[in-house]
Amino acid sequence: MAIDGLIVLDSANARPIVQTSFRSFPPAYPLLHINAYSSAVAKAVRPEDVDPVLLVTLPDEPTACCHLQHRSLTFLCPISGDLDPLYAFTFIRTFLNILIEYFGEVTAPVLRDNFDIVHQLLEETLDAGGHPLTTAPNALRDIVLPPSLISKILSVTGVTGPSGPSTNNLSAFSSPIPWRKAGLRYNHNDIYFDIVETLDAVVNKNGTIITSSVLGKVDVNCKLSGTPDLLLTLTNSHTISEPSFHPCVRLNRFAQSKALSFVPPDGRFTLMEYRFDPSASKPGAAPALTAAAAAQLQVQVPFTLRASLSITDHGGAFELSFTPRAGALEDVAVELYLGSGATGATCTCRKWWQRVDVRARAAHAALVPRALRLRNPRCHPFRLRAGYGARRCGARSRAGMRTRAPRARRRYRSRCLQGALLSALKIDQLKLSGETYKPYKGVRGRALGRVEWRVEWKGG
Repeated sequence: MAIDGLIVLDSANARPIVQTSFRSFPPAYPLLHINAYSSAVAKAVRPEDVDPVLLVTLPDEPTACCHLQHRSLTFLCPISGDLDPLYAFTFIRTFLNILIEYFGEVTAPVLRDNFDIVHQLLEETLDAGGHPLTTAPNALRDIVLPPSLISKILSVTGVTGPSGPSTNNLSAFSSPIPWRKAGLRYNHNDIYFDIVETLDAVVNKNGTIITSSVLGKVDVNCKLSGTPDLLLTLTNSHTISEPSFHPCVRLNRFAQSKALSFVPPDGRFTLMEYRFDPSASKPGAAPALTAAAAAQLQVQVPFTLRASLSITDHGGAFELSFTPRAGALEDVAVELYLGSGATGATCTCRKWWQRVDVRARAAHAALVPRALRLRNPRCHPFRLRAGYGARRCGARSRAGMRTRAPRARRRYRSRCLQGALLSALKIDQLKLSGETYKPYKGVRGRALGRVEWRVEWKGG
């Protein structure tokens, strides 16, 4: 099975900007998936509450619509048959990374101004049968020329370039390595490694971690001349589980020595993605663990929240205290969804006060969902007491129905940034062969956290 096609929508008006041809399907096929997505967004309280995979019922057979949001754009990928939706999401993210490589900032006006380039990229990355074709940015740059000032001037004036055969199309396939051009030269040979780990955790009202997982990736920015052959050794590599690699990595070498041997692509790429396994850092741990032992092996959250929430007839009140744990936290944001109809909050904070931002979560002016967001950039401990409500809570509407009080959700959403990695993974040594120069190596590590804290709800 294959991907049916790809549609790029403007989220502001749900109109397509560019899409594949859908030659094997009826003309109404992409419109049905656009309508299904628009209907799901209209029914949802918030756009992020829409399921990532939507079922679309057609007369012949049901299909699925995979969608991904990026700023003001929505990428729709219809699939049918027994195709795994992860296959479609991988292609969407790959195509989005290609657009970022070409244009930097990917927005609706940028795609409209470069419609011809985006359409060529769609034709080159996805063939008529729905199979991904050329997805390496280095090869695509020779097939589809990136936008430049000269090309924009020629397109505005209506002047076309030379009509003869271009040598760039031939050079795209001249290199024996698909992901790297031949004959690259730089004045300064640098390579930078950026290790990013993301913690996703859920904590109950008693402060016990229900579930936690850490996903990491190694992003690389390579500016090396020639065709270098690199050998990268890691410390604490035994904590890595379920790794996935860029096609340039030699899998046999990693299976033998846990070292990464590869010829890097030019520019930015993701070298490796992995999952951090805390049990691997303790060799004496038994394979079969009890519930208490499994809870101790969960990745610990780098801060503590203590929260309570009470619901009244005219709104509610809540109390929140924040305490950082050991570690270098750089920024923390805590958000509480107050519910539909909430108009404001009165807050009193001790030890720290930065800003309280009550903002709407929908485009409508009446009865919109609202959230209270707190930012703590210096990560100082604080204690917050707040009350919230609605202006016309309990009043009767035009239809004679009594309006309900806003009901906050039973959880806080918190995000944090930490300078140290959770897995203690480090780059030990980088060896280069095949070239005579010595490259400069830069390494940076950081951890992101997305934690959901359950709240004790009283009353209501």
